[in-house]
Amino acid sequence: MVSEARRVSVVDDDESVREALPDLLRVLGFDTRAFSSAAEFLASRWMPRTECLVLDVAMPGMSGPELQTELKRLGRTIPIVFITAHKDENERLLLIQGGASACLFKPFSDVALLEALDGVFS
Repeated sequence: MVSEARRVSVVDDDESVREALPDLLRVLGFDTRAFSSAAEFLASRWMPRTECLVLDVAMPGMSGPELQTELKRLGRTIPIVFITAHKDENERLLLIQGGASACLFKPFSDVALLEALDGVFS
């Protein structure tokens, strides 16, 4: 468990992920909110308070990597754990090289997610 409630935002267009992942994160001790799109996250009051972003790669509208670029443009340095259903090792490496803290392939285990978040907050 996390000793203090760190703020983690989940951005994913898949409703089942937006329902399940925040529940898991809360059980793990995180304070979390879920957003259905990059635009919704950017417009939220939660965005400036987010300490880590769990971000889907492929979404309609602005993709995860495009949101990462927009956050950099805005001067926001939020650690990102990408999640993706496309098991492409080259894409994962590019995301890591682009500054992501981690990239997990769906479905990922609770342990893998916690390890990625421990890496962000340690």
